[in-house]
Amino acid sequence: MSFQTDLFASVQGNRQSGLHLLDAFRPRMGKRYAAQRNMDAGPGNHRAVSRLSPFIRRRLVTEQETVIAAVRAHGPEEASKFIEEVFWRSYFKGWLERRPSVWAAYCTGLEQDLAQSRSDERRWASVEAAETGATGIACFDFWAQELVETGYLHNHARMWFASIWIFTLRLPWRIGADFFLRHLIDGDPAANTLGWRWVAGLHTRGKAYEAKAWNIEKFSGGRFTPTESGLASNVASLVAEEPGGLPRPGPLRPVRTATPGTTTALLITEEDCQSEEFDLSAFDIRACATLAGSPLRSSRPVGRAVAEFERTALEDAAARVGRPADALDAANGADLAGWAVSIGVKQVVTPYIPEGPLRDWLHPHLAALDANGIAFCELRRDWDSAVWPHATASFFKVKDRIPEILEATGVSK
Repeated sequence: MSFQTDLFASVQGNRQSGLHLLDAFRPRMGKRYAAQRNMDAGPGNHRAVSRLSPFIRRRLVTEQETVIAAVRAHGPEEASKFIEEVFWRSYFKGWLERRPSVWAAYCTGLEQDLAQSRSDERRWASVEAAETGATGIACFDFWAQELVETGYLHNHARMWFASIWIFTLRLPWRIGADFFLRHLIDGDPAANTLGWRWVAGLHTRGKAYEAKAWNIEKFSGGRFTPTESGLASNVASLVAEEPGGLPRPGPLRPVRTATPGTTTALLITEEDCQSEEFDLSAFDIRACATLAGSPLRSSRPVGRAVAEFERTALEDAAARVGRPADALDAANGADLAGWAVSIGVKQVVTPYIPEGPLRDWLHPHLAALDANGIAFCELRRDWDSAVWPHATASFFKVKDRIPEILEATGVSK
């Protein structure tokens, strides 16, 4: 089957494309979004949702300007459902920032799951069938192929898919999360990992998500009509896998403040492709580099669409800064400290890099920078500083603070 009519088969990662989508979806951010957002109309027909997620994930379009557009077009009450969906991504990022051990446990557990599954021929055949869309469950197989070919799945389809993977096919949830992260253009370590944990009953402890045949039929517009007998029922959460429960939230990791007037190298990653939004005028910027890191998402092959979107996003981000940029590749031996030493700077400045593969890659490079007397300084957005302190438990603790956060970040002015 072909999905080439879908936007995500050919979308380019640049700010102009993101702003075009933002402007086009503005009229639908109110009551129409609330009424239709759960409908998965299929490839080429995803018009009930904004499709902004690949751009927001890289901050080619920011959460703040997206919410501003919704508030100005519809007001905070009418656009509340759309605004909450934007906040879910910020909440997940803040939640993981305060519990980095959950990311570390995911990475360790994934390698164990892969090793154990590969050692069992029947189990690995089941994983391969799931990833290639050959399980015999029509809706699931369609979504697997849609994901691989387009780099996108509707959020409701992601929930159904994860539930069937975990509870019907009884496959390790981390391998499923890895499958998503390898192929989703909007794949985000926090939102993806915690979304799968939520379906498995590990995030909201003991409350797993059950994919139901009637729900799939209704919200796919009748495109799929699975039978109840073909799907697991009365699903049980996987809390037994984590008998110790969730770690308590810790403080946010402090950032090292950049020193004005110091010779500086600007580093741009896909974690934030709008460096120009920060006030860089105080820094003596001598050089700029982009750091590609999408292949770090997994030890298994990452989808070409993911890498291509990152490439165009980084090129666009560097062009908007207005400086020539060296292209560093984290997956192919990039020497961050060596680059900084070669241009003779005393600090590297970059928008904040949160928990995830790129942060993991950075750890030994930070030590090398320190050894050469070069400070690694991060710029954290006011939006994150306003949301993340409240990401201590369930989403509702953030949801209750939305009016306060909108006021603090200037959205409601």
